[in-house]
Amino acid sequence: MDASGAEQIIDALLDTRKLRIKAFIEERMSQGTSAYELVEELTSGLQTIGAGYKERYFDAELMVSGWNAKKALEILKPFLEQEGASKATGTLGTVVIGTVKGDVHDIGKEVVAIMLSSAGFTIVDLGIDVDKESFARAVSEIKADILALSALLTTTRGYMAEVVSHLRSQGLTVPIIVGGGAVTADFARKIGADYYCKDAIDGVKKVKELLARPV
Repeated sequence: MDASGAEQIIDALLDTRKLRIKAFIEERMSQGTSAYELVEELTSGLQTIGAGYKERYFDAELMVSGWNAKKALEILKPFLEQEGASKATGTLGTVVIGTVKGDVHDIGKEVVAIMLSSAGFTIVDLGIDVDKESFARAVSEIKADILALSALLTTTRGYMAEVVSHLRSQGLTVPIIVGGGAVTADFARKIGADYYCKDAIDGVKKVKELLARPV
């Protein structure tokens, strides 16, 4: 994606009237861009805004970009479901998913949830800004097969370590997958997560691997 394309994404995400995002998606899809590729582009835009937080962008911009990202996901959801659909019947397992405390971004998490649901998994989405106690409670009460944690901002990824530590201190041995724009494979290893997923497709693959399902 060139500089002009990146600028278009930023402009669409920061549009307070929430009009440009729809036009941007329609234009890109008319050019043959898949829903998943569009999500990657939008996520890149959110990462750019997040990287400039407190310097170029502030709370208002983060909030507006979040609104527009959510609107984009609403438009893309049926296409993502088609791309992630499987012929599986019944549930393959239960996944608790959420964005960690301090982080209000959820486009990546939503995409993973949609694609896992389409692949036959039961998804319990705790939403955004989720604390460690809520994660532990949900995993325990639901008897989740997997916990998936997301973080987009580097300022919030550290809380993932607190979630992992808290669950283990509670005797909860559920496999934990981490992902999001702020997360790397090295970081996942350092905090004791079981798996790192680089994107939604990889997330579905890792969940199936963890539950010993055919990919």
